[in-house]
Amino acid sequence: MVPRYARPQMSAIWEAENRYRIWFEIEAHATDALAELGVVPQSAAKALWAWWSTNPKIDVPAIDAIEAVTKHDVIAFLTWVAEQVDAAGYVGEARFMHQGMTSSDVLDTCLAVQLAQASDLLLADLDALLEAIKRRAYEHKLTPTIGRSHGIHAEPVTFGLKMAEAYAEFSRCKARLIAARVDIATCAISGAVGTFANIDPRVEAHVAAKLGLSIEPVSTQVIPRDRHAMFFATLGVIASSIERLAVEVRHLQRTEVLEAEEYFSPGQKGSSAMPHKRNPVLTENLTGLARMVRSAVVPAMENVALWHERDISHSSVERFIGPDATITLDFALGRLTGVIDKLLIYPERMMKNLDKMGGLVHSQRVLLALTQAGVSREDSYRYVQRNAMKVWESDGQLSLKELLKADPDVSAALSAEEIEDKFNLDYHYAQVDTIFARVFGE
Repeated sequence: MVPRYARPQMSAIWEAENRYRIWFEIEAHATDALAELGVVPQSAAKALWAWWSTNPKIDVPAIDAIEAVTKHDVIAFLTWVAEQVDAAGYVGEARFMHQGMTSSDVLDTCLAVQLAQASDLLLADLDALLEAIKRRAYEHKLTPTIGRSHGIHAEPVTFGLKMAEAYAEFSRCKARLIAARVDIATCAISGAVGTFANIDPRVEAHVAAKLGLSIEPVSTQVIPRDRHAMFFATLGVIASSIERLAVEVRHLQRTEVLEAEEYFSPGQKGSSAMPHKRNPVLTENLTGLARMVRSAVVPAMENVALWHERDISHSSVERFIGPDATITLDFALGRLTGVIDKLLIYPERMMKNLDKMGGLVHSQRVLLALTQAGVSREDSYRYVQRNAMKVWESDGQLSLKELLKADPDVSAALSAEEIEDKFNLDYHYAQVDTIFARVFGE
């Protein structure tokens, strides 16, 4: 992973040392269970933990050197452990490791642990983001701003509602990730082609319990990759939600809009050529990072179809997408939390933009009032639209309200006071409390 977009805690999950520590725990817990079943000597299990209790440093280069000869990572690791156990005085005891197991038992179960660990960090990231969004939502619950459809002024909303919408979306993201974590956190210690021919299923249950995993009901020689596909698809959806909120900030920061902008710190520079620039670089970066997370989804889907009981076409893919997708998403969630937490919001500019088009944003209320006054919908639409187009073409210099008052067809159905009432901004915010109660449950 690119260090620029990596945070230490998530990166550590994918370091070789963590991977090898998980491998050892899988092997040692399995040996414990085998010893309890009388398959291997109790002394073998005790020897492994006795050596491990000295907190040995995992010698990654030494393991790599063995793998350069064996061309097999699990065998290289087992060889290195056996050497260390022998050197610690427990000669010959390590030969009982890996009894009845196959490499995928170690690799797949380890990946499950790593993805579960990564999920826990991502869930904490989502909690922090949700907290920041909620705070800003309540802060601007009734801050008027214009809603846009197709990028064009539509009807009034509040900035708090924009934040509430994001809160609801990331709440769904959290629920999906919780489910994906459950789905991915499975253990397979079932031996070659998954038949348990050479290892008792009770070993799998013991290892699963020790590692906080569930057992894989049926695992050929690998854990089925539909689980992984769903996990990475979930990460892709979260990335898309990050991008959606990032794009909203980017649009709001455009010079001709400028209703909100990223915090610009003292000494920060926006351009090497133009000293006046304050660019939305963080949210632009988030758009790019989201693309990278989503790029893991299709390979994960393609990993589902393996040959018969096992092949390794998925392995090289997962060595990329496991670290890259989780590390990138962790960074992106942290960055978005910082953007929302420090987002500069300009209510006066929001109101200025809302008023920019001469009251056009209230056109639907007049349309509905005319229909309720007995005018056909077709005529009502025509009366309002012909006046709205005059305002549009004047770039908001004309007033829709005054044009409607002067329109004989409109004034024949609505009094001046009734027309005036349809331009009351507060009308649009009557249900904000209802929406907030739905979103925040308060």
